[in-house]
Amino acid sequence: MKISGNTILMTGGGSGIGEALAHRLHDAGNTVIVAGRRAEALKQACEGRANMHAVTLDIDSAAEIASFAARVTAGFPALNVLINNAGLMRFEVLDTHRDLADAEATITTNLLGPIRLSNALTDHLARQPDAAIVNVTSGLAFVPLIDTPTYSATKAAMHFYSVAQREALRGKVEVIELVPPGVQTDLTPGQASRSGYMPLKDYIDEVMTLLGQTPTPAEILVERVRPLRFAEANGQFDQTLAALNALARSQR
Repeated sequence: MKISGNTILMTGGGSGIGEALAHRLHDAGNTVIVAGRRAEALKQACEGRANMHAVTLDIDSAAEIASFAARVTAGFPALNVLINNAGLMRFEVLDTHRDLADAEATITTNLLGPIRLSNALTDHLARQPDAAIVNVTSGLAFVPLIDTPTYSATKAAMHFYSVAQREALRGKVEVIELVPPGVQTDLTPGQASRSGYMPLKDYIDEVMTLLGQTPTPAEILVERVRPLRFAEANGQFDQTLAALNALARSQR
């Protein structure tokens, strides 16, 4: 993926990793379109940035994704990079009967959303030079949090979807997986100030360095996420699972 001169669509671009990465990519010389449900947050993300644009999108609506794809490609015909960043994390309990609304909402946002949007834009992207799809997953795709099981499962699913998508689109669209560790954002209540999480600026700095490598790595892995990514391969899965969950619970 080239680091500048792109027209980039970033879902979930009104806050957190999405907003911070959108700003850095804009600073690097890209036109950036941020999409999400909250029009005011998107507008604020674009303030003072001439080549940054806000477009509302309900990633949970299949019908809206189809119409959105038509609108965004008509408005930005040079669009050549899609970053599937929008995500939802909800705490759940598994040891008793519960309402599954949170689980179902998480699957719709985190899994069906990027699959539907990628599907809607694949033909357009395949016609563009230097086209890329970046799927934002998580270190929890490889070692789950017990208290966020559906989130972890959707990120694991997106990891393997990215593997298949990369092979299917080889030679047409580059497919990159961005794998964050726990980062100080508002993804969950209080997370932005938890000391056990990686500062957002430090995370984006390291991501931009990795994106600037030639060739771009298929998986963007900052040093802090590598113990999760390779826990099973290194024979450390059980120990990592226990330590990760103990740390996460102590932080809340």
